[in-house]
Amino acid sequence: METDRITSIEDVENFLQGAEKVDFSFANKKEKYQFVSDTLVKLKYGIAPKREKILIKRFLGKVTNYSKKQLKRLVKKWKDGKLLAAATQTNRHKFSSTYGPQEIALLAKADGALNFPNGFALKESLMREYNIFKKENYETISKISVSHIYNIRSHNLQYNSKVKHYTKTNPVNIPIGERRKPQPLGQPGFLRIDSVHQGDLDKIKGVYHINIVDEITQWEIVGCVEGISEFFLIPLLENLISQFDFKIINFHSDNGSEYINYQVADLLNRLIVKQTKSRSRKSNDQALVECKNGAVIRKHIGRNHIPKKFAGLVNIFYQKYFNPFLNYHRVCSFATDYVDKRGKIRKKYDIHLTPYAKLKSLENAEQYLKEGITFEMLDKIAYAKSDIEAGKEMRKEKMKVFSKIKVS
Repeated sequence: METDRITSIEDVENFLQGAEKVDFSFANKKEKYQFVSDTLVKLKYGIAPKREKILIKRFLGKVTNYSKKQLKRLVKKWKDGKLLAAATQTNRHKFSSTYGPQEIALLAKADGALNFPNGFALKESLMREYNIFKKENYETISKISVSHIYNIRSHNLQYNSKVKHYTKTNPVNIPIGERRKPQPLGQPGFLRIDSVHQGDLDKIKGVYHINIVDEITQWEIVGCVEGISEFFLIPLLENLISQFDFKIINFHSDNGSEYINYQVADLLNRLIVKQTKSRSRKSNDQALVECKNGAVIRKHIGRNHIPKKFAGLVNIFYQKYFNPFLNYHRVCSFATDYVDKRGKIRKKYDIHLTPYAKLKSLENAEQYLKEGITFEMLDKIAYAKSDIEAGKEMRKEKMKVFSKIKVS
């Protein structure tokens, strides 16, 4: 190799800039190590400043095609006077292979037959083959550790050539609804929906509550259904949406199949309502309705099992007494955003209104009402009873429903 012309740092810089041409061929490893040693001596690497050391190593890397880590190790050996000796060391200690081709084949055979159990189960099966069923060829492989089973599964070429691995299930992207957070911008009609199961009794399913909450006004409509299949759910959803007194713009749910299906999509298309669904790893997307699940449904209905046959009875109670109470007489807290001393946006729940009062407080609120509905009509419902009177009536009717369920 022609390196006589490279005798200084300036020559190295010219070389790295592409001004010099060098034949990069080496006969063997010993010659390459010798070149590294000669270059470090010739360019006085030991006393060179840091900038020049970097240039020397870059030059060596370009000529020898060694990585930075490898050159760092070679330079250290050179400083210790062991670089040239390392070039001739070929008698490395090699550990004998405990699990040869025969043992790997047995492991692959066991994995395929047992449908890829976990490592502990597979080791136990291998031990049983040798200890209980007296198969002598399993003697060695039965002593394998659990961790080494996973090593072989991941990296052994013979194992992977013999075994047809299962593949992870790919997530299915269902083209229903848009995965995003709704942006109501102060406008009512953006609904959040969720299901609440009333629990099982002796492995028998109870009723399901369907909870729908408007994001801006917290207007809440609750329904009850025997099951969440399309046969029960579609008629109920249409009924619940019709109970809102204002126009519905957006329907947002989690990714559960009870709402992300073509039957619900057809219903919403017929009602001209846009459908969205929650985003991955964004747990706050459904925070409002999930909060209402606990603060409203669980608080008033509890957690005791309600048989499916009472779904109609509970749904009538919801429509006649519970939903009017929630929207015209139950006070909710609304947040005001403010900026703290650190410049972070925080919420302060300083506004307390009923959902109906919140709806009326919106600017030009009349434009949001459904056709044929006026605030004069709604005022007659809202102010026919006081909040306490409405609460007592709702509680009385609820006790009647529970007494019928209990008697059954």
